[in-house]
Amino acid sequence: MNDSTKNIIKSTAPILKAHAEAITTQMYKILFAKYPETQTLFKDASPEQSKKLAAAVYAYAANIDKLENLTKGIEKMASVHVKSNILPKHYPMVGDALLQAIKSVLGDGATDEIMSAWEEAYGFLADVLIAKEKELYLKG
Repeated sequence: MNDSTKNIIKSTAPILKAHAEAITTQMYKILFAKYPETQTLFKDASPEQSKKLAAAVYAYAANIDKLENLTKGIEKMASVHVKSNILPKHYPMVGDALLQAIKSVLGDGATDEIMSAWEEAYGFLADVLIAKEKELYLKG
C-alpha cells in the first residue's frame, strides 16, 4: 500500500468515525442480502457486532500509517475469525458489502479516489488477516 493510499484513508478517518455505525449496519444488510451463506458465520456474533466492526474500521483508518498499533487487535480479530470458521473466500464478499456500504452512506463524499483507496486498503488488511488466520488454522 503506497503513501498516497494511506493519506487518503487517514483523511477519511473523521468521516468514518461520524458514520461508522451507519456504514457497518448497512454493510451487514448488504452482506446478508447479497451473500446469504455468510449469515451462519455470524450466528454467535455479539449484538454489538456492528459497533465492534465500526470501531475496528475507524481504528484501521486512523492508524493506517502506523499499523503496528493494530497488532493486538488484528490478532484478536483473527482468533475470533478462526473460531467462527471465516475462510479466505469470505473476504471478497465482506469487502464488496463494505465498499457498497461506504458508498451508500457517504454518497457524493465517497469519491472514486476514496473508494479506490478503500478497496486497496481493505485488500491489504484482508491479506494480513488471511495470513494470520492461516497460521492459527495450522496450529489447530
